[in-house]
Amino acid sequence: MNTILRKSVLGIAGLAFTGGVFAGPVAAHAADTTTHTKPVAVTVQGDKLIPHGVQGEQSRIALNDEQTKNVKAIIAATKKAGMDERAAVVSIATALQESKLENLGHLGDRNDHDSQGLFQQRPSSGWGTVEQITDPEYSTTAFLKGLKQVDGWQDMPLTKAAQTVQVSAYPDHYAQWEQQAADLVAQHWNK
Repeated sequence: MNTILRKSVLGIAGLAFTGGVFAGPVAAHAADTTTHTKPVAVTVQGDKLIPHGVQGEQSRIALNDEQTKNVKAIIAATKKAGMDERAAVVSIATALQESKLENLGHLGDRNDHDSQGLFQQRPSSGWGTVEQITDPEYSTTAFLKGLKQVDGWQDMPLTKAAQTVQVSAYPDHYAQWEQQAADLVAQHWNK
């Protein structure tokens, strides 16, 4: 295993463990139906780092038809953008944290400013109009455009890549969704 890859794997494990210790679901809009599972090891396919679970606690939710449809939309937009499975994993984990993969409209007093959609993007921050950011393809493409601008995102811990795009008040919370996001990408990427 080359030195950069080894350092990346160890960095992911350490950051994820720290994030897992301090992180937990933050969705004020939904009942907590999260289950926690034991993580699995990071795997390497060819020379490409494919994290599939991280050190530390992972969260998992059961998905309904709408959420599964949104997973498929994120994967389709990722492919259309010419990006790989890792980008889809980062995107889905981000949407799991931000909205539990529900395309949320304005939530009134429970809303974080004017955040909406799968990624809780804000029209006032330049992500697009309400109509745009509540369109799964548009919002995923906007997220991926931001991700492409992060130097080295492919090799950094998922939570750091997501946080660099999202600028969340809870930067370590994305890590807890990496296992489920990787499982969903594995399940739906080739369909």
